Amino acid sequence: MTSTADAARPDSEAAAPTPTGELSHRQIMTILSGLIMGMFLASLDQTIVSTSIRTIADDLNGLSQQAWTTTAYLIASTVATPLYGKLSDLYGRKPFYLAAITIFVTGSAMCSFATSMTELAAFRAFQGLGAGGLMALAIAIVGDIVPPRERARYQGYILAVFATSTVIGPLVGGFFAGQDTILGTAGWRWVFLVNVPIGVVALAVVARVLNVPHLRREASIDWTGAAFIVIGVVPLLLVAEQGREWGWGSAVSVTCYLVGAVGILLWIFIERRAGDDALIPMRLFRLPVFSMVSVISLVFGMGMFGGMMMIPQYLQIVRGASPTKSGLMMIPLMLGMMASSIAGGQLTARTGKYKMFPLVGSAVATGAMLCFAFFVDETTPLTVTMGFMLMLGLGLGSCMQMLNLAAQNAVPARDMGVATSSTTFFRQMGATAGTAVFLSVLFSNVGARIADAFRHAATTPSFQAAAHDPAVAAQPQDKAVLDMLHAPGGSPGSSVLSDSSFIQQLDPRLALPFKQGFSDAMHNVFLLGAGVLAIAFVLLLFLKEVPLRSMSGLQAAAAEAAEAKGAEAKGARDVETA
Repeated sequence: MTSTADAARPDSEAAAPTPTGELSHRQIMTILSGLIMGMFLASLDQTIVSTSIRTIADDLNGLSQQAWTTTAYLIASTVATPLYGKLSDLYGRKPFYLAAITIFVTGSAMCSFATSMTELAAFRAFQGLGAGGLMALAIAIVGDIVPPRERARYQGYILAVFATSTVIGPLVGGFFAGQDTILGTAGWRWVFLVNVPIGVVALAVVARVLNVPHLRREASIDWTGAAFIVIGVVPLLLVAEQGREWGWGSAVSVTCYLVGAVGILLWIFIERRAGDDALIPMRLFRLPVFSMVSVISLVFGMGMFGGMMMIPQYLQIVRGASPTKSGLMMIPLMLGMMASSIAGGQLTARTGKYKMFPLVGSAVATGAMLCFAFFVDETTPLTVTMGFMLMLGLGLGSCMQMLNLAAQNAVPARDMGVATSSTTFFRQMGATAGTAVFLSVLFSNVGARIADAFRHAATTPSFQAAAHDPAVAAQPQDKAVLDMLHAPGGSPGSSVLSDSSFIQQLDPRLALPFKQGFSDAMHNVFLLGAGVLAIAFVLLLFLKEVPLRSMSGLQAAAAEAAEAKGAEAKGARDVETA
């Protein structure tokens, strides 16, 4: 309950906790308002850019290089995440959260002035350095100010940010990309410029309301460990993003595997020697819950992001939806995530139990993936598909925040940032690997599936009628497909691997085999996603449920400090007595 004194003070003072570290609901919501603005920046940016990247690449004459803009951002944000966690544990969350917003906004402004795809990739990498701290630090701060038993309730607000950005992002990105100029500036540049005013407001709000005390700890920074985690992770992320284009067994890919493996082994060796100064202290992996959550986060990230990435592909390629429309059609998935996250948070607050939610959620998500694999094709009513999306969202929403909660609850309060950033780090690594593997499975099968679909379609009256229709042959796109079919050894499946947009311009009778082939190839991917999520379910069976602490991170830190001070005073008295 907020006291009268609290209500009379300005927000910057009202947000300050009592000496015991306890905050009222109003104080928590005040701080959370600042965190949400920072997270909204990062989550909105991803959806806006993904919608407009093709327009950007066309304007900068670098369509074949567009993947590097995503790769650069992803690598920078992933490797920066554990560093933010460690530094914030040592020196406090606020300065690094402000730094993350500042770097992100500066990078956004730089991106808006890019004159080539190479420049844009470099600026996106700089932007990613800021993004790496926005999410992980926000969740760590929630852990600081809210007891574990109440934490899931507040994290529902965080998930709402993702849902909102998922709906708004494609609309805003599509609008900007579709404008030639806005106020004398190319429309796509506003995709990045829009972050600047939002970021400035976020900086002002966070600077004012984020007044969370921190007991500064003196320790050396494990820069050597930071360097070797970069050496280990970057090559693996590179091959995950580019391996399909390079070839998984090419010399470049094999070199990345070797460098990454050696880098990770050396990083583990250095971290063991660094002890508590390590970027991710190895002692945390001796905690069964933390080590299990790290593995589950890696596996869950693979299944979750790899599977979710297929749904927009299905909507755009098979059902012909635009990027903007496909974003809107994903609303049932987001609603499911919000509903299960909020409901799970409320039930956790009442019962103190959390393990059953990711356990049931992973089972439901696995079932949803199986439904996509067996019951969704080019003819499935959209209402049915959206029902499966809702089911998937309900499953995923029950898992994400509970894994963070389990990790935060298992470690000492002084390691809250490291635990949170580590969970985010492993989930992001899994997401990158899952996306790479799932796309590889899709594109390695789609050519053969389309060829099979054309062989079957060639025997149907409707396809034969289209093939002999002069009006169809007069259309350049249709004629190109027919010529490919008549050419010796011609395979229409190979034509979609670099650009599938022409499918929507074909005569429906010629487009159908393409859609059937893509749908059939996606079934394998959804089956793989179901298998990965089933592994996460099995691992969750072995996750020990530790009773949730009744104190927030701040309260626990205050108690630890008081206990240490008492022990020091007792030691001094003992010396005097002796």
